[in-house]
Amino acid sequence: MLTPSQPNVRTPARNAGESSVPPVAIVLLVGLAALAGTNVYTILQLKEFRAEVGVQFTAHEERLSLLDGNVKGTQTQLAAEVEKVTSRVESTEKQIEVRARQVESRALGRAESLQEEIEATRETSEAKISEVGGKLAEYQQDTETQVGALGGKVDVVKEEVDATRAELEKTIQELTSVKGDLGVQSGLIATNGDELDALKRLGERNYYEFNLGKTRKPQRVGPVSVKLSGTDRKKGLYSIELWADDKRVVKRRKSLLEPVQFYVEGARIPYELVVNKIDSGVIAGYLATPKDSRRGT
Repeated sequence: MLTPSQPNVRTPARNAGESSVPPVAIVLLVGLAALAGTNVYTILQLKEFRAEVGVQFTAHEERLSLLDGNVKGTQTQLAAEVEKVTSRVESTEKQIEVRARQVESRALGRAESLQEEIEATRETSEAKISEVGGKLAEYQQDTETQVGALGGKVDVVKEEVDATRAELEKTIQELTSVKGDLGVQSGLIATNGDELDALKRLGERNYYEFNLGKTRKPQRVGPVSVKLSGTDRKKGLYSIELWADDKRVVKRRKSLLEPVQFYVEGARIPYELVVNKIDSGVIAGYLATPKDSRRGT
C-alpha cells in the first residue's frame, strides 16, 4: 500500500549513552512505583490498625474479665447477704412464733381467770340480790308496820290540830278591838303572849315584840325606832318617842293596852304599838304593821 510521500524530516541523532526507554514506559513505571508505595502504606496502616485493634480487644477482654470477676464477687456477696437475711427472717419468725404462743397462753390464762372472776361475781351478786330481797321484804313489812303506826299518829296529830284550832278560835273570840289614840278602830288587842301567838297565826298583820328600858338612844323595833321616856307604874302610864321615815313622833302618858297609832309613808292604815306590861323603867308589848305596807311586809 502506497503512503503519501512525506517530506524528509531529519531525526535528531541520539547521543551516545542516552536511554532508549520510551517515555510511556517511564510513566508506567512511575505509576507502578507509586501504586506499590500506596499498597505498602496501606499494608502498613492495616498492620498498625490490626495492632491497635488487637490492643483494644485485649483491653476489652481484660475489662470483661475484671467485670466478670466483679460480677462473680457481687453474686457471692449477694448470696451471703441473702443467706444472712434468710437466717434473720427465720430467726424472727421463730421469735414471733414463740411470742405468739406466749401471748396466746397468757390470753387463754387471762380469759380463764376472767371467767372465774365473772362466775365468782355472779355468785356474789346472786347472793347479794337474795340478801337484798330478804331485807326488802323485811323493810316492806317494817314499813307497813310503821305506816300503820304513823296513821295512828296522824290521827292523833289531826286531833291535836283540831283542838289547837278550836282553842285558837276561842282565844280570838276573847280578844277585843278598841279605838286607838288617833280615833281609828284598831285590830284585835293581845294582852299576853298566848293571845299574841294567836294573832300571829291569823297572819293578818306583821307583829314585832319588844321589851324596852330607859336608854339614851332609841332601840329598833321592826321598821321603826322607839325610845322610852318614862313610866308611871302605879297609874299604868308611859311616854315614848318614835322615829319613822326620819320623822319624830312623841307619845306622852299612854295607858296600858291602849293602841298607840301613827302613819308612815306608803301605809294605808296606821301602825299600832301596844304595851301590855309596865314596870319601873321598863315596858313590854308589840308593834303591829299592815301586810300591804312597804315597810311592814
